[in-house]
Amino acid sequence: MVWTRRYKGWVGSAMFIALTGLAQAQQPPAPAVTVARPLVHSFTEWDEYTGRMVAQKRVEVRARVSGYLQSVHFREGQEVTADTLLFVIDQRPFTAEVSRASAELKRVSTELSVAQMELERGERLASSKAMSRETLEERRARRDAAQAEVDAARAALRTAELDLGFTEVRAPMPGVVSDIRVDVGNLISGGSADSTLLTTIVSLDPIELEIEGSESEWLRYTRLDAAGTRTSSRQVANPVEARLSDEGDWVHKGQMTFVDNELDADTGTMRGRATFANPDHVLLPGMFARARLFVAERENALFVPEEALTADQAKKIVLVVGPDNIVQPREVTLGSMLGEFRNIVSGLTPEDRVIIVGLMRARPGQPVTPEEVVLSPPSQD
Repeated sequence: MVWTRRYKGWVGSAMFIALTGLAQAQQPPAPAVTVARPLVHSFTEWDEYTGRMVAQKRVEVRARVSGYLQSVHFREGQEVTADTLLFVIDQRPFTAEVSRASAELKRVSTELSVAQMELERGERLASSKAMSRETLEERRARRDAAQAEVDAARAALRTAELDLGFTEVRAPMPGVVSDIRVDVGNLISGGSADSTLLTTIVSLDPIELEIEGSESEWLRYTRLDAAGTRTSSRQVANPVEARLSDEGDWVHKGQMTFVDNELDADTGTMRGRATFANPDHVLLPGMFARARLFVAERENALFVPEEALTADQAKKIVLVVGPDNIVQPREVTLGSMLGEFRNIVSGLTPEDRVIIVGLMRARPGQPVTPEEVVLSPPSQD
C-alpha cells in the first residue's frame, strides 16, 4: 500500500517535469529586431511651406483719354521697357483741341496787352491829374481780369497738350506685357476707374513668393525672437530657398522681405513674402513652389529614421529596447525632416536603442532579440 502511494507520487512528479519541459520547448523565441542609437548631427533647421509666385509689380494698362483705338505697337507676351509705346488712340480730335486752345491763348494775350497799355496810359494821366482815380482803378481791374484769362487759357492749352500726349499709351514700367484686350477700331473709355482695360504688365525680376504660416508657427517664431535664438523676419531678411515642381534641389535663393501686420481671421494664418532674383524669367507669377524658411543652426541634434516612428492617438512614439532587451514605448517631440531622417527634439537620449526595423514584431513590455546597426549621417538637402 505504501509502495503504491510512492509509485503514484513519482509518476506524477515525472509527468509534471515532462509537461513543463514541453511547454518551455514550445515557447517561441524573442522576435528579432534591428535597433540603432539616435544619430547625433548638427544641421540647419528649416520650416517648409507651399507658396505661390506673385509679381512684385503689376499694372493694368488703361487709357487716360477716350477715343477710337487707332494702332497697337507691341507683340503679345513681349518684354518691354519703361515708356515703350503700346497703343495709339486717334489723335485728330486732340490735335484740333490743342490748336483751338493755342488760338484762344493768343486772343486773350492780345487783350492783356491792350489792357496793359491802357493801364500805363491811365497811370501817366492820373499823375498829371488828367484822369480820375476811379477810372485808373477800373483799367487796372481790366488788366488783372485779362491776366487771369491768359492764365486760364494757358492752363487749357496745357491740358489739351496732355490729352494729346495721353493718346499714346506707354508702358509705365519694365516687364512682360500680356495679350491685347481690345482690337483696333473700338471706342475705348479713359480717365476713370471704369476705363477700358487694354492689357496688363507684370514685373518678373525680381519676383516674390507668397506663403502663409499658421498661428502656432507665428507664435513659435515670436518666442524664438524673444529668446534671442532667431531674429524675426520683420527685422532681418531671413534666408528662404525654393524649388519648383520639377526640381529636386533648392536651387532658388531668396530672402524674406515682408510679414503682414495681422493674422487672417478666417484662416488663422499669417501672410509673408520672400523675394527672389529671376534674371532668366524661369519663375512666373501664379507658379506653385515649395519653400523652406530658415529657423536656426542646431548643434548635436538627435535624428532617427522616419520609419522608426509610430503613433498612439495624437502622440508620436518610438520603441526603445532597454538593457534587458525589453521593449519600452517612448513619447517624443518631433522637429524638422532632414532627408529620410526626423529630428527628435525631446524624448530620447543619444544612448537609447531605437527599433528601426521590426516594429510590427515588437510589443511593449515583451523581450526582443536586437541586432544593432550604426546610422549614416543624413544629407542636408
